[in-house]
Amino acid sequence: MKTAKKLGLAVAVATTMGMSSAMAAEVNIGFSGPLSGGAALYGENVLSGLRMAADEINEAGGFDLNGEKTTINIIALDDQYSPAQAATNAKRLKQESNVPAIFIPHSGGIFALMDFNVEDDFIVMAYTSVPTITEQGNPLTIRIPPTFDGYVKAFTDYALENWGTKLAMGGATHEYAKIWASMVEKAWTAKGGEIVAQNPMDYNKSADFFTGVSRLISENPDVMFVGGASEPTGLVMQQARQLGYEGAFIMMDQAKIDEAANVVGGYELLEDTVGVVPLTVYETEAAQSFIERYEEIYGKTPGSEAAFNYGALHGLVAAMDKTESTDPETIRAALGDAIANLEDSKNPYVVEGVDEKGGFITAPTMAVVKDGKIVEEEF
Repeated sequence: MKTAKKLGLAVAVATTMGMSSAMAAEVNIGFSGPLSGGAALYGENVLSGLRMAADEINEAGGFDLNGEKTTINIIALDDQYSPAQAATNAKRLKQESNVPAIFIPHSGGIFALMDFNVEDDFIVMAYTSVPTITEQGNPLTIRIPPTFDGYVKAFTDYALENWGTKLAMGGATHEYAKIWASMVEKAWTAKGGEIVAQNPMDYNKSADFFTGVSRLISENPDVMFVGGASEPTGLVMQQARQLGYEGAFIMMDQAKIDEAANVVGGYELLEDTVGVVPLTVYETEAAQSFIERYEEIYGKTPGSEAAFNYGALHGLVAAMDKTESTDPETIRAALGDAIANLEDSKNPYVVEGVDEKGGFITAPTMAVVKDGKIVEEEF
């Protein structure tokens, strides 16, 4: 019973499609993220991109490792958005499965893993836009999406110029959202804006946000800052409209406009929302090819979580294939060139490589909901 209880949060996902009897070797790749609770959909979206890439790699015959064809096995553990559980999961993934890399999609967990990943010898594949992740000089950490500091300036500038000066802060309570909120407050007040209300909410544990939202709109804000995972963010916005809020929204980049629209039943309730450009709006061949293939597999439209992590795993495996090594330092050194030389179909966001600090090189974007449609704005 003790063992069963200890393993209660574990969700093992073995990606073995396309394996043949000749393929005896495999490399384990770790994942720790929220697979239950309010952010479960967010975690599953990240994991779906990893699964899709692993299946494609295995179905194509795997990759070369010391002259032997090798497949990828994704081992996924649920951490319920807890940094402490993420650290426990990482220790287990390294000790039991000898993973050279662990994908993790929340900043609290990423910071927790960065305390020991160099000593324990694994790469942290960090799906977060927190700028400080790659400012700490950790040689085995890779930041997958672009940093959000550019988003903060662009979003707040647009909102101040178009919607008004009074801002209510209603973001989530996890570490990533707190950092975002702090930077939004600084940017907003530096431009002469006023913070009229603050009531961060636990997006991971609640679905009823009426009390918190009512406190925000009681101060008659022009703009409301919201954001966490897309599903609860959509609920916060929906409940704000139901309570009579007619103002605008600044949406943190973790949430996606199109996914929030699915929650509220369309874009009408999201009018005057500024956020990142959803993957579905990208017209590049690489993005459209990925969307089509993803929809065939999962029966739904992918978001950036799936697309970025899909490309990141393809890049990670390309680096192992090129070096014929699973040594984390060797993989990390080869990753930039491997990403830059990926086939377009494996690189939906056209990541150009890895910068000197360990961040993927890709362009940030901005979109606004106008007249019930997503419109890309100049960044």
